[in-house]
Amino acid sequence: MSAVDVLEPTGTTVETVPTRPSTRRWAWMRDARVLTRRNLVHVRREPAQLSDVTVQPILFTLLFTQLFGAAVVLPGGGSYIDFAVGGLLIMNLVTSAPMGTAVGLGSDMSTGIIDRFRTLAMRRSAIVAGRTFSDLLASIMCALFVALAGLIVGWRPENGPFGFLAGVGIALLFGYSLSWFGACIGLATKGPESAQSIGLIILFPLAFVSNAFVPTNKLPTWLGTIAAWNPVSAAGAAVRELWGNPNPSSTISAWPMQHPVAAALIWSAVILSVCSITATGLFKRRTTE
Repeated sequence: MSAVDVLEPTGTTVETVPTRPSTRRWAWMRDARVLTRRNLVHVRREPAQLSDVTVQPILFTLLFTQLFGAAVVLPGGGSYIDFAVGGLLIMNLVTSAPMGTAVGLGSDMSTGIIDRFRTLAMRRSAIVAGRTFSDLLASIMCALFVALAGLIVGWRPENGPFGFLAGVGIALLFGYSLSWFGACIGLATKGPESAQSIGLIILFPLAFVSNAFVPTNKLPTWLGTIAAWNPVSAAGAAVRELWGNPNPSSTISAWPMQHPVAAALIWSAVILSVCSITATGLFKRRTTE
């Protein structure tokens, strides 16, 4: 028998075993975990990246409660400090969670690291998800610092530990959904600077035309309607309601203000669904150009 005879195919076909859905899900979760750890390592090497979720919440809580505490009179009475902390939690998440994702993805896209990821056997969506998961951990830290600063200035949740955790959970879900919105911004722009500029232009009006800092009961009709249907207002009112803190927006007849917890959950689900699909499509387009 010659060597050629030995190496000739025998005609036997090798059956390909399809990958189970559970195996694919596990592989996706493993990829996302690895990329989340990679982002956390970057934070460990440059701790200043956490200033927007550590220093900023403390400064904003102290400044707003002390500046507006004696000037703002809540409709129906109540402490402005108790009113403000829930809104400050949402505001800090609105400005930090999506911006961190947008700038981080914009930086990764411009430095060429994504090209190296493309040579690895990983799902595209796991790359974006890894960034949002690391920013979710940063949001948890942000919520902790807001709560600590609030306790220092006299804020107290009135509905017990379960109500407090439920309110924090609503806020974190809302912030996480906005991280995917930030992913869309980071992938739609050409660099981290553009992502930051466009993100601020969109997110700051969203945060300020809301009940985050002051009650919206006496706004002009057209502006009050915008504020009532603003997802930031729904999230802020939901947190206040779950914490048992003053919530003047409950006297507004708009559906989101009458059902803030349901409205916050719906807004979060809609934003998360739309933006996750959009971000995955944008990432696929950017990495195949």
